[in-house]
Amino acid sequence: KSSVQTIGEEQIQNPYTELLVLKGHQDIVRFLVQVDDCRFASAGDDGIIFLWNAQTGEKLFELYGHTHKITAIAPFSSSDVSEKNNHLIITASADRTVIVWDCTSGRQVQKVSCFHSTVKCLTVLQRLDVWLSGGSDLCVWNRKLDLLCKTSHLTDAGISALVELPKNCVAAAVGKELIIFRLSPSSNGSEGWSVLEVKRLVDHEDNILSLVSVNDLTFVTGSHVGELIVWDALNWTKQAFECSFWDSSVHPDVQPEIKLSQSPNETSVQHLTSDEE
Repeated sequence: KSSVQTIGEEQIQNPYTELLVLKGHQDIVRFLVQVDDCRFASAGDDGIIFLWNAQTGEKLFELYGHTHKITAIAPFSSSDVSEKNNHLIITASADRTVIVWDCTSGRQVQKVSCFHSTVKCLTVLQRLDVWLSGGSDLCVWNRKLDLLCKTSHLTDAGISALVELPKNCVAAAVGKELIIFRLSPSSNGSEGWSVLEVKRLVDHEDNILSLVSVNDLTFVTGSHVGELIVWDALNWTKQAFECSFWDSSVHPDVQPEIKLSQSPNETSVQHLTSDEE
């Protein structure tokens, strides 16, 4: 018998034993986001958002409002001091809408339907009290869901990931490129904002699939062909690099240009997470 234990056996020392299996989704689950210490939300290709009790596994709400798959989700807690317990989430869908949900009541708070293409990523900048949507362009919104400003059309591929950087900047993954934008609020106290492209980083050889902030000084990108780059978050220089390209010498009879599937030696970096180290 194999010494590798499988889920379901008695595994007192195995940290990967299933505690709960949460069922409800009818299609692939692609997103999980923490709401607070006791709740989290899940979403994916069935277009439904589920709110769960993280301690008991109880399904709290099923949120219906999107007609196509979910493409992005982010916590959207209120900045109003009088509404400390008002936990919100914001979701985007291939139906070209964005919806804000109240996690306490399960109600739809607000909906934006003015997008010309699918929103592929969302990020909330708590310090600036705005949120960003990324797709064919980068849009800056206030908490009332008013559009403050946006970039011109970038590429057909669009922005696939966003991460906040110091000094009012954000990094946006656009195909193989990493574009640094700077957000500038109006100096006269009005609601006016501007978003300016300040730099393009072209160090990746293939599409950037994952982008994550490590801490105030560092962020990391991962690509389809296994490149992993560590960046300085202040001056946007490359700090470290690692790559797991497909090695044709391992399979001398296979021509790389007609390769139809990944070999065991090729690693696509689909997702990244960090504990600030």
